[in-house]
Amino acid sequence: MKKFIFIFSILLLSGCASKNPVADSGTKNEIAPQKNDDGEWDLEVLDTQFDYFLNAVAKPMNMYSESYLKSKNTFLVTEWNSYYFSGRYRNIIESSIDYNPQENYGIKFEYKLYQVFAYVQWKYGLKLQGLSQADVR
Repeated sequence: MKKFIFIFSILLLSGCASKNPVADSGTKNEIAPQKNDDGEWDLEVLDTQFDYFLNAVAKPMNMYSESYLKSKNTFLVTEWNSYYFSGRYRNIIESSIDYNPQENYGIKFEYKLYQVFAYVQWKYGLKLQGLSQADVR
């Protein structure tokens, strides 16, 4: 599990690498989202069980509003980054997340990001306070 490449550490938007590739040990390990060629934000998760989670476990996207997801993601990213910078859960959290709540990412991106947090709790048992317990079965 220690070598598990967490979803955010391999966050790729439309197949592109992140803006901040891993370099020297002195470089911050941060994932910064980018737009795809169509100008839309997209989140690619490279974990084989994540697709199963989205299709079989997660609530469908139409159960959420974009404003709800944005407010939850803002809180969850803050909580996630505080764990990363404090060194807690190093075996799960391997990078910080560059998320701007002022940016209009769109509901697809917001939904998928929220489900990433739900997935981490579902798979690894990492309790995130900003996550609704109804979304993790």
